[in-house]
Amino acid sequence: MLDDGIIKYEGHDIFSRSIELKKSTDQPMKFSSGALTENGKFFNAAKEYKLGKRNSAKIKVYRKLRPGIWVDMGFYELTDAFLEKDGKRNVFKFLLKPIFEDIGNEISENVDIIQQRYIPGKIMQEVFLRDKGKCVVCGSEDNLHYDHKIPYSKGGTSIDSKNIQLLCARHNLRKSNKLLY
Repeated sequence: MLDDGIIKYEGHDIFSRSIELKKSTDQPMKFSSGALTENGKFFNAAKEYKLGKRNSAKIKVYRKLRPGIWVDMGFYELTDAFLEKDGKRNVFKFLLKPIFEDIGNEISENVDIIQQRYIPGKIMQEVFLRDKGKCVVCGSEDNLHYDHKIPYSKGGTSIDSKNIQLLCARHNLRKSNKLLY
């Protein structure tokens, strides 16, 4: 993370089961077929943006908290791309600038909040810290799910951390859409 919330994102390594090979081989721009990799697509989009040929690409960013647990960080604009030597290989770097949406004062406080199943990243982080990264039933730290205490299907909200809890897969599937816990 750089100044003003800008993310300096590293591109994708080659596909290989060998970590050693992944970390010693240049990150690819194209596949052997000639088609662009995700690195190539990002790189071209950033170049075209800098040349004024297109608007900035809007990228959905996720941050890995730990294996299997990701937090939605919102949308960012892809503003730059370059190659950087890391000592062993060439690595793609992309600069992503956060998109701050100003709601403004023209929206009344009495307007109903749109009901949606999506749990915002801020809420997920708060719940993860509150529940100490463990299932609230058995304390498991594996295969965790974010669960609605009052199920979404029964009107439960996704934007209040009091209605979200961490459950392991076993307990989340057992609970289903029941009003338990």
